[in-house]
Parts: sequence; C-alpha cells; structure tokens
Amino acid sequence: MSRPRMRLVVTADDFGYCPRRDEGIVEAFLAGAVTSVSLLVNGAATESAAELARRHSIPTGLHANLSEGRPVGPARRGASSLLGPEGFFLGKMGFREAVAAGDVDLPQVREELEAQLSCFRELLGRAPTHVDGHQHVHVLPGVCQVFAEALQAYGVRFTRLPLERGVGGCTWLEAPARAFACAVERDARAAVGPFSRHGLRWTDAFVGLSTCGRHMSAHRVSGALARVLEGTLAGHTLTAELMAHPGYPSVPPTGGCGEGPDAFSCSWERLHELRVLTAPTLRAQLAQDGVQLCALDDLDSKRPGEEVPCEATLEAFLEPSLL
Repeated sequence: MSRPRMRLVVTADDFGYCPRRDEGIVEAFLAGAVTSVSLLVNGAATESAAELARRHSIPTGLHANLSEGRPVGPARRGASSLLGPEGFFLGKMGFREAVAAGDVDLPQVREELEAQLSCFRELLGRAPTHVDGHQHVHVLPGVCQVFAEALQAYGVRFTRLPLERGVGGCTWLEAPARAFACAVERDARAAVGPFSRHGLRWTDAFVGLSTCGRHMSAHRVSGALARVLEGTLAGHTLTAELMAHPGYPSVPPTGGCGEGPDAFSCSWERLHELRVLTAPTLRAQLAQDGVQLCALDDLDSKRPGEEVPCEATLEAFLEPSLL
C-alpha cells in the first residue's frame, strides 16, 4: 500500500448541543466520515452525548466555550466580565469586542476553562483527546495564553490552529464570513508562540473556514486540501484537520447552551454537511487524492520516520490570507 499524501482528522464540532445534532454526528462517525468530536460541556445534551461517546468509543475532545450560553465555572454564581446582564456569555462578536477593549478579566477566563476541563473529566472519566475553541475563541489575544497554560496544566497536548491556506481568496464566502475567517487566521498566527511555549501540538494544516455549512461540497473540500498539498515534497505525509458541523437541524426550544438553539443550528446547513461528509463522492475523491482519514490518536503514534504535527512545519507552506 502506497504512503498517503495526507492523514486527515475530520472533527465534528458542537457535540452535546442538542440530541438531533448528536444523532447526525454519531451517524457520520459510524459511517467512517467523522473521526473525532469536540464536546460542549455546557450544551443542552452534553450528558447524553458523553454516553454516546463512551458507547461508540468516539475520540472526544473539549470544545471550550466562552461565547455562547451559560458558564459552568465560578462565573455562574455572580458578576463576571465574561457575562452579560442576563448571565449568559457575551456572544461570538460580543466576546471578541470585550477582549479587544480589555474588558475581559483573563484570570476569570482561566477559571472557566479549568471548570470546563474538570467537567469533561467528570463526564468521560478521562482527559480530552484535544481541546479547541467554540467560534475559535481560543486563539484570541490574551485568551490564547491562559488557554495554553490551562491545557498544559491538565496534560492536554493537542489543540486546533485555525489557519486555512488561501481562505482570503475563497470568493464564494460572503464578505462578513470572509472577513471573520481572515480575522481568525490573524489571531491564530499570533497564538503560535504561546501554544508552542506551553508544549501544545496541532496538525500541519487546517481546513474548514471555507467549507462551513452551505459552502461545503466534495469539490471545495478537495480543493482546500489540494491548496495545502501544493509544494510539498514527494514522499512527505502531511497531517491536516477538517472542521465540520454535521447534524440534523435543531427544533426549538430543544438545544443550545442555555439560550436555546441558534439559527445556524436550526437551518438545513447542518444536514447539508452531514450529507456531503457521508456521500460516496467525497470519500472517493479523498482516496483518489491520497488522503487517509484517521484520528488524533493515530497521529500521536506515527510510524518511525514520520513527522509529528507541530509548529515547525507550519510556516513552510502556509501563506498570509489575501485579506
């Protein structure tokens, strides 16, 4: 069997958000289309999701959440810079604005992250395989430092670095989505230092900002991975992560993280991702392109002579976004 050009981890985010989401994620995992999941410990269905993870032996990490719903740590008991007047997190853009304004108390971020890590251990009986960030909050300035410190303290080695090659040139993305993707990319580049200093590891490449929701197709996933592979040496196997959001649409009021399900969760776009991921077309295209699906544990136990995922190989083939 020839050596693959790429070993790809397909991670389904938002596990525990609602039972219908989880049903679709498990379906994708059992079909071999998803190889890893990220669990929201403040999700409405987090306990049943943890049971599904145990039952089906699904590699499960923590989807650290600082932007949607209610906290699980000390902040839930009183006033906190992480929360609005109603006791909920500040939202996807609200949290970013508060961080940029210097209004977020980073020790409170650390407390919430530690509480979510502890909650994960209580639910699964072990540490997470990886920790990433809901809505990419983990790469925000300042937050990335306390995030890295918390993971190191808990013995977690793998995270996500959401840097997607060429995302600024993906003209099918609406202007707000493309601007957000490029902002995430800039934050991720700045997070490399803190992540590296605290011993965190990540895959050589990341894909998913350009293929989210309605924008996912076998052609676009394949194209994004092809951009990653451009210029790589023959015989070199890259590692990559595809971020995905498969599932069946939420039906209000069930779901969410304390505030009910959001519009994206209730839309057809989650089901669209599920259909693309499980269709034979994508699997056949990946096989043709020399892409082998695997779990993070597989990357952690590479065969002799294979590189491990780390920051050293990153800058060699990732270029700045066009925006």
